[in-house]
This record gives sequence, C-alpha cells and structure tokens, in this order.
Amino acid sequence: MSPKSIEPSYTTDGLGIAVVTARFNSYVTHQMRDLAIKRLQQLGISDSSIVSVSAPGAFELPLLARHLANRGDIDAVICLGAVIKGETDHYDHVAFATTEGISTAGSESGKPVIFGILTTDNTDQAIARISHARDYADAAVEMANNIRQIQDLA
Repeated sequence: MSPKSIEPSYTTDGLGIAVVTARFNSYVTHQMRDLAIKRLQQLGISDSSIVSVSAPGAFELPLLARHLANRGDIDAVICLGAVIKGETDHYDHVAFATTEGISTAGSESGKPVIFGILTTDNTDQAIARISHARDYADAAVEMANNIRQIQDLA
C-alpha cells in the first residue's frame, strides 16, 4: 500500500480567486495586478470567477483579504503591494503589519492568502520583481487545489 499523496495541481474548475492590490506605488502594483489576472486567465479561470479589489496601501490589504477569504465563492486571495524603503522607520512598520495581517487572514479563514508584497530597498528592485505576480497566481491556484485534495482525503 502506498501513502496518500497530494500533488501540485493547476485545475481551475469552479475556483474563485480574489486579487487585492494596493494603490500606493501603483506604477508597480498595477502591473503586478494585470500580470496576476492574465496568468489566472491563462490557467483557465473565467473573468466571472476573478474578483479584483483595490486598497489604498499595503497596510489595508489584510482586512480586505480576510473579508474576501470568508466568502464562499472565493478559494484563494492574492495580496499585491510594494513597500519600498524610505528614509524613515515607516517601511519597517508597514512591512511588519502587512506580513502579520496577511498571515492571520489565511490562518483564520483556512484559505490560501498569498503574500505578493514586494519589500525592497528601492524602486529599481521593485520594478525588477513585478514579474513575480505570475508566480503568486500559480501559488493561489496550487494552494486552493491542495486544500481541496486534503478535504477530499478519505
């Protein structure tokens, strides 16, 4: 007898995915949002199964993520933001609070809440990482399917 194994799956049948994007540093985050949504569409998720929501900044993402994750039609939430270091401690506080909030939203909802927050020292580093948004879309679909498979274990 072999052990039960849950393998990565990118099946999108019936999946609902939310994308929550911070408007602060929108020259980075809007490109990330567009790439994530395009990747979800490439994977086969219909436009009607994608919910895109905007937040003022990264700090506000966890609250929206929690509300979206609590919806029955949402299987995963992707949080997108860019926290770029400045000359004050503000960066540290926002990055920490956003990280904690996104983690809490996932653990409290029992659904994948993907951390797509770029925390960089400068704008050039953030721009160089925009393409990671495709990976966040893949992670959302994979994790939603992992949870489905776990729930279906007999």
